[in-house]
Amino acid sequence: MLVLVTRPRDEAHRTARRLAEAGDEAIVAPVLEVRALATERPAGSFAAVLVTSAQAVPALPGAADAPVYAVGARTAAALAAHGLAARVADGDARALARLVAAELSPGSRLLHPCGRDRKPEPARSLARVGYSVVPWEVYAAEAAARLDAGAAEALRAGAVGAALHFSRRSAETLVALARREGLGEALADLGHACLSADVAAGLAGLAGARIAVAARPDEDALFAALTGFRPPAGGLAPATIGVLRTN
Repeated sequence: MLVLVTRPRDEAHRTARRLAEAGDEAIVAPVLEVRALATERPAGSFAAVLVTSAQAVPALPGAADAPVYAVGARTAAALAAHGLAARVADGDARALARLVAAELSPGSRLLHPCGRDRKPEPARSLARVGYSVVPWEVYAAEAAARLDAGAAEALRAGAVGAALHFSRRSAETLVALARREGLGEALADLGHACLSADVAAGLAGLAGARIAVAARPDEDALFAALTGFRPPAGGLAPATIGVLRTN
């Protein structure tokens, strides 16, 4: 099956390799381009550093001066690759807030390296119970001007069987770009596997779309959700227009 992957490029290639191992093909078409921001770390001391995206990890030093908390296993792995150990939550920002509240005293000052466009969690939940979360914008994820030409061609030809969605913003951006190309209905015809219910909300405008939400917010569960969109054994798979795309 040909699977549309719209993650930022480096992450998309890792996902594409995993799809290939499962016998699928991937068409890589990032809809967000991530760039680092040259911003100074907020002054003062912090009781902990909260990391909600692997995109924030390169901004951190190899040795942290405070305990590090990661939103999930994938972010923790990125931290480990940079020499940073982390306490690991169950994969979403509210779970991260619960973990922090269970281990750190209210009133603690917490640093949150994050993107320019970010969700209210975990800061909102932590602020409600007395923590001070200081954002540090270290990257920006900018929407692509248009849908990748190869992906547009594959959608127009009915060659794509499913799409993987890792973030609400990327899902929303894909829908907007597809509609701009006159491909909204083609996109709605796919199976859509989403990392969480919040991610699936980014597809709200796709009337009649088949959407599966992962049982847990991790890639293993997301790939399990994708299984339901594969053609039955012995059935006809959707036609493909090429092998793995990486441009």
